[in-house]
Amino acid sequence: MTITPPTTPAVLAGTAVGALAEEALLSPKPGLVDRRGGGAHDDMDLPLLLASAEALRPAFERIAYVSAGATTDVGLREELGRVGREGERAMTRATGGVNTHRGALWALGLLVAAVAGGAGDERAAARGAAGLAALPDRRAPEETRSHGERAMSRYGSPGARGEATAAFPHVIEVALPRLRHSRAAGFAEEAARLDALLAVMSLLDDTCVLHRGGLDGLRAVQAGAALVLAEGGAGSARGREALMALDGLLRERRLSPGGSGDLLAAALFLDMVPWPGGPARAGQEVRPRRSARPAQEVLSCRR
Repeated sequence: MTITPPTTPAVLAGTAVGALAEEALLSPKPGLVDRRGGGAHDDMDLPLLLASAEALRPAFERIAYVSAGATTDVGLREELGRVGREGERAMTRATGGVNTHRGALWALGLLVAAVAGGAGDERAAARGAAGLAALPDRRAPEETRSHGERAMSRYGSPGARGEATAAFPHVIEVALPRLRHSRAAGFAEEAARLDALLAVMSLLDDTCVLHRGGLDGLRAVQAGAALVLAEGGAGSARGREALMALDGLLRERRLSPGGSGDLLAAALFLDMVPWPGGPARAGQEVRPRRSARPAQEVLSCRR
């Protein structure tokens, strides 16, 4: 099968880069890099994240190209792994070695592949990504375990591989419904996207948070995010007050829900894909300005 406009490899790559940029620009995100600065991080800022997103454009385009018309098998999975490793090297060159979008490359790469392979809607894309994630990559080199992998082992979190092989439940069943619920309630797009992020934060066993703060830190993140939503969400006065209090707590404790941020980017990607016969989506491709390890199957502690 040959994909045709608007889902060409270039369009899909632009949509993936745009989703990463939209997630980075969204403010105020508790503990995460945004327009205000580095959040709970000393080694990242917004220009760095935007440069990282742009550096991944060729990898996303190549992923879409090789996936179009391809059979979902080990051969495709291994080729996607090779392209992902090239993409990660490009990312680290752009960031000076800082791990910015490792987990997002895994999640969005799978979803780009599924859409390019013929998925006609977001649920089909999630199922297609799950099929790819379940296949082995025999070419992947052995590596030292990442922070996320160690958190997975210690706390029993499913991590990004579990999220992907389960067809992205926190994206399909949590982030996207909350995004659309808040839009339908009349909230501005920024508030709707923040609510989607908070909904994921309230439920996800985020390995980035577990790595930095253990179970106590995870409980604080989940409870704080749930409180913001209970107070009316980011678009209400009481919800915004609770959001800023949560942001202060996460900054003070150096807790960064980077896994939740990656899944928000995945949700924004699916929301922005020009599905056949679908409505125009909020948010368009963003071309960020450039500023001055193989892709792992874990939620990257990149923030």
